[in-house]
Parts: sequence; structure tokens; C-alpha cells
Amino acid sequence: MNHPVFPFRQIGDFQITALSDGNMAASLDLLSGIEPTDAGVIQHYAGIAEAGDIHINCYLIRGRGRTILVDTGAGMLNNVGGQLKANLAAAGVSPDDVDTILLTHCHPDHIGGLLDAEKQPVYKYAEIILHPREAEHWWDDKKREIANERGQHNFRLVRQTLQAYAPKVSFFNGENIADGILPVWLPGHTPGHTGFRIDSGGQSLLIWGDIVHYPHIQLARPAVSILFDCDPALAEETRKNVLEQAVREKLLIAGMHLGPAGFAQVLSAGNGYGISWSTE
Repeated sequence: MNHPVFPFRQIGDFQITALSDGNMAASLDLLSGIEPTDAGVIQHYAGIAEAGDIHINCYLIRGRGRTILVDTGAGMLNNVGGQLKANLAAAGVSPDDVDTILLTHCHPDHIGGLLDAEKQPVYKYAEIILHPREAEHWWDDKKREIANERGQHNFRLVRQTLQAYAPKVSFFNGENIADGILPVWLPGHTPGHTGFRIDSGGQSLLIWGDIVHYPHIQLARPAVSILFDCDPALAEETRKNVLEQAVREKLLIAGMHLGPAGFAQVLSAGNGYGISWSTE
């Protein structure tokens, strides 16, 4: 298997590659539990040039005869992202090569790349797998009716996308997706928010989805939530549990908003946590 130019890690039989879909212009005002000026200071000392921007990662998993994609980025929805397709090609993969797409959840910056400009499936041969509670949430008419304008748009997008892939949509049942790849329910950000743990060859990696959007801020201050969290209190509890687990097990971490480096390890730091970018 040829090594791509993108950040990647070999976990036993699986090669996991971080593929950027680009950046999403955002604002530190989206955060609660911290003053924007304090959040900006953390970003400044972390060397973040555009303090409010959120980077979007997707992850390609290859091994044991499988070509699996975790999330598909924003796909140029609202002029956000759209770099995944070119980066996939540069990694030697066409959309038709992808046999499975694992969804961490159904926010636009994670499912926007599933449909093309004509609203047709981009990944024609891929099975789409997500948590059943995620689908239940987006198909709930009562929740749709009380959503704000942005939320209404999200409900329409999710329903349109799942309908386009309907024959190939299935749900996690708590069992391995493939030998060595296990879904991990991480609720709070959305009801069915899911991570993926890969264990192979005595090594482990957790793709933790949207446990953080601003890693430097939310590791230093795990109680900080973002406006996009469906249940901020539960998201905080899940985040704290995952961070503690990552330290305890010395887990290699990957995340959709972890930054261009794609992979990191979590360290204890005072009353919070720090991040060590993985370069090997």
C-alpha cells in the first residue's frame, strides 16, 4: 500500500489517512462557558492564525480489503469545504472505490459531500452506516417543527440525503463494523453522535468525531460547549469521559475538527488537558 502525502497512521492492518475538506469560517462567539477574549488568548498562544475558523477532517480507512470513509465533509454547502473529492483522488481513491461510509453524525459539515450538485449520490457503491438514534432525531417531525431556520435547513438536508441513499442505509448495532473497527456511542453533540475505535496489531486509535471543535480551548476547558451541541450538558459529560479515557489508555486520537495534523494524543494539564500532536 503506497503511503499518501497526507497525515496517516498505520494501526495494525489498517492505514488511516486524514483528508481535509477545508476550513469553515466561524466565531468564538459560538462558545459558551468561556469569554470570547479568553478563548482568543488560548488560540493565540496555540499559534492559531484565524482564531474562529473550524477545520474539517474526514478519515479514510484502508485495510483487510476494505475502503471506508468516515464522514464526507461539507462538500461546498454554503461555500464551505469541498476539498475532500480532490484529496481523495490524490490519495489514489475514487468515490466508486469506497465500500462503506461511517457517519459520526448528520450535521452539514459531515454529510454535505454525500450528494453532488444535482443532489445525486457521490458514492454510488457505498453502504451508509449511522447510529439509529441519529436517524430518529432527523426524522422526528416535532423536532423539525420547533427548529430555527438553520435547523430547518439541516432537517431538509439530512432527509434528502438519507432518501437518496435509502437502499444502502443501515444502522450500528453495537457490533464491529469490520473485524477491528467498533462504533462508540458518544451522545450529546447530537443524539446519535458516534466515534470509531480501531484496534489492530496491538495498537489503538479513536476517531472521536466532534468531541471538540476548538481543540486547544476545549481540552484546556472541557466544560466549554458550542452552539451546535444538541445537549450541552451531555456533550460536556461525554467529552470529559473521553478525554480521561484517552489519557488513561494513551489512545491515539483523530477528530473531525482536530486540525490539519489529523492525529494527536491527550495529556493531563492542571485542571484540564493538553494536546500533543502525533507525528509518527
